[in-house]
Amino acid sequence: MAVIGIDLGGTKLLGVLADGGEVKADAKQKTPTQGGPLAVVDAIVSLVKDLGGPKAADAVGVGAPGLIVPGTGVVARAPNLPGWVDPFALGAALSDLLDGVPVAVDNDVNVAALAEHRLGAAKGEPDVLAVFVGTGVGGSVILDGELRRGPTGLAGEIGHVVVRPDGRLCGCGGRGHLEAYAGRAGMERRARALEAKGRDTMLVDLAPAKRMTSSVFARALAGGDAVAIELIDEAVKALGVAIATAVTLLDLGVVIVGGGLADRLGAKFVSRIEQATRSQLYGEAGLRVAPAALGDLSGAIGASLIAEKAAP
Repeated sequence: MAVIGIDLGGTKLLGVLADGGEVKADAKQKTPTQGGPLAVVDAIVSLVKDLGGPKAADAVGVGAPGLIVPGTGVVARAPNLPGWVDPFALGAALSDLLDGVPVAVDNDVNVAALAEHRLGAAKGEPDVLAVFVGTGVGGSVILDGELRRGPTGLAGEIGHVVVRPDGRLCGCGGRGHLEAYAGRAGMERRARALEAKGRDTMLVDLAPAKRMTSSVFARALAGGDAVAIELIDEAVKALGVAIATAVTLLDLGVVIVGGGLADRLGAKFVSRIEQATRSQLYGEAGLRVAPAALGDLSGAIGASLIAEKAAP
């Protein structure tokens, strides 16, 4: 069964043509920064065409950031996508433009976690926390081998756990959330604010008028930029606090760390997160912390897995 999986990220769209999780082809495009949901729909349709078009697939799956109304294809809230203010029926809009092909939509980290659990670093593990660090910070929990969604679909949303009461403003409007300290968007806001106060930073030099990508952070760190080092140190500390809280609460055995920023900064970044987590734990017997094994394509592969279930 051929299906197409799309990972809708804050800075890029990644797509795969797959069969049983095996990637046959992949493609990518930049995520539109203007035009809201309709511009994103057009970009996804274009990406599907790059992968052979609707005739090449029995179904399409999309992993989207934010709150997804389970089973409806509706993105209720997506603070890291510019212009997404009101709930939007992404699945229906795409199906209409893709000749009626079934389109399944789920949270981006949920689908990435499914891929890692079925094919990657958490294969066969019963109790898993997946944390994906990119434009924002997403999380997903697998308990007793099954994805836990919760009654509102928010189970595992570690990015909106409070790590500093009354702390920095998060993109969702709350304060002190993990995402405000460890998501690229939050770190970019902080970097630009520090630069405006007179602190020079390569981060702004490398991205004066565009979004700071993971590569920008990697280059600034490699160049010894003090602001970049400070922001990543804060991110690691905040991630350690939030992950340790989840592990202690649920007695989890495995933590998988992925996402665009984690992939770009590599094993050293994941190791630092592991150390920060272990330093906060009440007990850690048997805990394994590992980088996501499927890399940048984990979300798209996971989206292809939910597409399989939607296929006629």
